[in-house]
Amino acid sequence: MKHVTFNPKGICAMKIDFDIDDDKKLHNVRFTGGCNGNLKAIGLLVEGKEASEMADILRGNKCGMKSTSCADQFALAIDQNI
Repeated sequence: MKHVTFNPKGICAMKIDFDIDDDKKLHNVRFTGGCNGNLKAIGLLVEGKEASEMADILRGNKCGMKSTSCADQFALAIDQNI
């Protein structure tokens, strides 16, 4: 299993940690900072799911007037690590 620590840009969360197993499934997703309840929910929703599929779903999501979001940055982190 590969552990990833990603430092996002342009969002409230300061760090995203997650694991990708040999079958490219996501585990143990944790955001540091940001909207605690919403980000915990993302972690629960993607647990055990196919990494590339989750990145496809989350990519391009925006937060308010920002050009990105925690979900979009998570998709970027996944893309860089699969």
